[in-house]
Amino acid sequence: MAAVGIAVGQFAPTADKAGNLSEIDRLAREARSCGARVALFPEYSSYFVNPMDPTLARESEPVDGPFTARLRALAAELDMTLVAGLIETGDNGRVRNTAVAVDGSGVIAAYRKQHLYDAFGQRESDWVEPGAPEQPHTFAVDGLAFGLMTCYDLRFPEISRMIVDAGAEVILVPAEWVRGPLKEHHWTTLLAARAIENTVFVAAADHPAPIGVGRSAVLDPQGVALAGLGAEPGLAIAWLDPDAIRRTRAVNPALEMRRYGVVPRR
Repeated sequence: MAAVGIAVGQFAPTADKAGNLSEIDRLAREARSCGARVALFPEYSSYFVNPMDPTLARESEPVDGPFTARLRALAAELDMTLVAGLIETGDNGRVRNTAVAVDGSGVIAAYRKQHLYDAFGQRESDWVEPGAPEQPHTFAVDGLAFGLMTCYDLRFPEISRMIVDAGAEVILVPAEWVRGPLKEHHWTTLLAARAIENTVFVAAADHPAPIGVGRSAVLDPQGVALAGLGAEPGLAIAWLDPDAIRRTRAVNPALEMRRYGVVPRR
C-alpha cells in the first residue's frame, strides 16, 4: 500500500458559519494541491462562540444538513475525505458535539463526543448532550482505516482502544483544547500516549491561540511527530505509511499481549 497524505487544518471557527466553510474550503484546496487525500479540521468547525450560549441550539444542524452538504460538494470536487466538528441538533435545548467524515458520497462516519468538557472550570454539558457508548464507526481511505474521537475524549484511553479494536489504523481527533496551566503539555503528551499504546497513527486538529493551544499534529505509531504546527493558524501535512504499523508491532506487540478488554459503562 502506498502512503496516504493527511492534512490537519488549524483555524479558529467563529459564529460566522459561511466564514468557517470558506476557511475549510481554502485549507482543503491547499491540502489537495500538496497531495493530501484526507483533511482534518477542528472541533466546532461549523459554529463556535466563547463562552457558549443559547445560539448553539439555534445554529445547530442535522448530520445531513447544509454544513455536511457543502463538505460533500467540496470533497467530491477535490476527491478527498474531509473530517470536521459539527454542532448537531440535539434534544431538550442541548446540542450534540459531532465529528463527521464526509467524502463525495456523503457522510461516511459520525462520532458524538462521549466525554464532555466538565473540567478546569468549564461546563460543556450545560449546552451539549453526551454521545452514547456505541461501536466505533470507521472508514477507509486508500486502504487505510480511520476512526474518530473528540478533544476531551483524549484523556480516556478506553475510547482509543475501542477504536483500534474496531480496526482503525489512524485515530483522528478534532479538538478545541482550551489553553491553561500545563494544558499544552497535557495535549502533546496525551496525543503521543494514544499513538504509542495503540501502535497507530494519530492526527489532531485544534483551535489556534488565544482560545486553543494549537499544536495540531500528526504522529506515527511510536508517538513521533511527522508534522505539526505552533499556536497560529495553518496547515500541516504528513504521509502515513501503513507498513510503519506492521514494523512497530513487530517489535512492540503490546496489543497482542494485553490481558484486559474494554467494556462500556452505560
